[in-house]
Amino acid sequence: MISASHITYYHLCHRKLWIHHRGLRQEDNSAAVYEGKLIGKHTYARRPSRWRELSLGAIKIDHFDPRQKLVREVKKSPKLETSHIAQVKYYLFYLEQAGVDTPRGLIEYPKHRKTTEVQLTEADRKMICGWEAEIERIVQQPTCPELVKKSYCQHCAYRDFCFI
Repeated sequence: MISASHITYYHLCHRKLWIHHRGLRQEDNSAAVYEGKLIGKHTYARRPSRWRELSLGAIKIDHFDPRQKLVREVKKSPKLETSHIAQVKYYLFYLEQAGVDTPRGLIEYPKHRKTTEVQLTEADRKMICGWEAEIERIVQQPTCPELVKKSYCQHCAYRDFCFI
């Protein structure tokens, strides 16, 4: 089953997607990932109790307000915002599939005092179906996709796997 991590990695790096799908979880060893989790956990500690963690199959949404039908995602930096938006759009798509009418999303970057609103369009719904098909194709490949060097590789949790 496709998770939000699959969607995020699809937009970042097909090699990382393929490796992650096979169960190698390097994020647990990454200081950057740990720092991001701390930001999400502690920045909004006094938020109202209406925010809930929501698990729907392979999808786990950390912050969901059922009254406002609002997903909130907290991220460390907007550098990879395109993948963050894709992740939240996937959450919204999945919520619609589960019967939630017109959910909305917010991505918050507390260190940068930036908030991005996310809504799902008809074009997004079609794109997401394409993402899912392409992810299935990539993860079914018998060998790992070729390395494509990107500017953020130096901070990637999978860097050692690719460069050593």
